[in-house]
Amino acid sequence: MDIGIGLPTTIQGTQGATIVAWAKRADARGFSTLGVIDRVVYDNYEPLAALAAAAAVTTRIRLTTSILLAPLRTNHELFAKQAASIDRLSDGRLVLGLAVGGREDDYSESGLDFHRRGAELDALLERAASLWREPTAAIGPKPARAGGPELVFGGSSPPAFRRVAQYGNGWIAGGGGVETFREGAALAQEAWSAAGREGSPRLLALSYFALGDGARAAADSALKHYYAFLGPYADQIAASASLSAREVADTVEGFAAAGCDELILFPCSADEAQIELAADAAAL
Repeated sequence: MDIGIGLPTTIQGTQGATIVAWAKRADARGFSTLGVIDRVVYDNYEPLAALAAAAAVTTRIRLTTSILLAPLRTNHELFAKQAASIDRLSDGRLVLGLAVGGREDDYSESGLDFHRRGAELDALLERAASLWREPTAAIGPKPARAGGPELVFGGSSPPAFRRVAQYGNGWIAGGGGVETFREGAALAQEAWSAAGREGSPRLLALSYFALGDGARAAADSALKHYYAFLGPYADQIAASASLSAREVADTVEGFAAAGCDELILFPCSADEAQIELAADAAAL
């Protein structure tokens, strides 16, 4: 199983120079991917912009949106151009994790209909695919990866699993833990097989961590703030974060045993020391 690490793009007060330094250090330390999370109504860095910055200072590591709220990108041509540009700038390292999201305010503040987000995502996928694959399309550049960047989809609804089988290369689980991942992975495989696709979808997951002095406080501060819209469930998410090297190792072992292909460890602190601590805990 590959081990990736998230960029601290949602940690309050994180400076741009820190994002760039994280990317360089994670690339050198052997992580498989850099992950970024998406929100509109929050003080966070826009995911594609963050990955463009990371592309400029890395050479090996994949660049993954985990996930991008794709229905908010209503200019499908511009989205296709942005994604293809990052893929070209990074020599084909972009992985687009896409989902519809569950926060109504991200849509209302963008002037969009929350209840049409699924249809909007399907329309975006069709248009982007045509631009990436059609040799005579007027809008460029073409992605470095033939046919477009790798696509993985988040979500646990029937339409989400349909998209995995119809458009995607895999499925990505949120921060719900091993059992939630196991259940979703089975549904992704079921949809994949029902669509007549050979083999298996690539399976990814996220897990939060905070290590070293003040780990509990860092996890509570970052996760309870970010997930405040979920009410009491935010406390459960904060409580699920791995807070020691042993807990990170157990998390890695659990996801690997459940069939996960890539686990992305997301930090609760922007301290660059977290990169080394996580790498050591995950035995990289």
